[in-house]
Amino acid sequence: MNYIQNLREGQKVIEHYLCKEKALFHTKAGKSYLSLTLQDKTGTISAKVWEINTQIGEFSKGDFIKVDATITSFQGEPQMNIQRLRKSEPGEYNPADYSPSTQKDINEMYRQILDWTASIRDPYLKKLLEAFYQKDPVLKERIRLHPAAKSVHHNFVGGYLEHVTSVTRLAEYLAGQYGPVNRDLVVAAALLHDIGKLWELNPMPAGDYSTEGQLLGHIMIGYDKIRDEVAKISGFPQELLLELEHIILSHHGELEFGSPKVPMTLEAMIIHLADNTDAKLKMVEEFLKNDQTEGEWTEYNRFLSRNFYKGSYKED
Repeated sequence: MNYIQNLREGQKVIEHYLCKEKALFHTKAGKSYLSLTLQDKTGTISAKVWEINTQIGEFSKGDFIKVDATITSFQGEPQMNIQRLRKSEPGEYNPADYSPSTQKDINEMYRQILDWTASIRDPYLKKLLEAFYQKDPVLKERIRLHPAAKSVHHNFVGGYLEHVTSVTRLAEYLAGQYGPVNRDLVVAAALLHDIGKLWELNPMPAGDYSTEGQLLGHIMIGYDKIRDEVAKISGFPQELLLELEHIILSHHGELEFGSPKVPMTLEAMIIHLADNTDAKLKMVEEFLKNDQTEGEWTEYNRFLSRNFYKGSYKED
């Protein structure tokens, strides 16, 4: 298979890809063209259909498509110029080739979550974690395979699990360095801070936003799901719920980043910093790994507003 990460400028490609995004635009002269984002397990690539004619079959976002194309370059990024396209037929492609996946052991990461849950002394927080991570078999499978984001970081099979375990490990460490800190609250909040993403995002390989995700976002979804489960736990302390809710609502750290509140407790600051640290470092790690520019510096990263020096970067 011609994987996206191996495509080079000037290359001719006849291959099947997942159409992750599809949009119709018009040039200044009024001519219609299609702008696509195609995906396989190695990444995504921007694609254009400049001539919409009989060589371009009917297809929708989320379909697997077969393309006949040439690889070009636009603003330093590879781009696919598609001459012919049709919807793929079942059996022409292997779905496993189109879902990037965590390199970590999913079973081991899930076991870590169970270990953290078992370590919680507070009976109410323990019951809450068990409700999300142990009781519902459908939700358990979603937890194991879901991405943590649509793009930017941990947008792959097992991404949610990888992100949550990394954030919890960082948060538990920070909780041991400063005080006084409610360690049980920190661990529980770390494990639950992104729980809303299990409903905000569709499963891979699409990994795009659900209608609920588009309208509400994972912070509000998580807030509501936690309140629903807490209502089933008799005697759950209101003060404890209030502090947990505050952490969920404030974990993005700033109003302009989607949090309706900024962190105002030590536990909330810990979760925000752990979440931000893991997301940013994973973003840089993936950016360095996928960079194809020559020389010691990467191309410009528009999310982090900088280039990265890669002279000493070594891939395992």
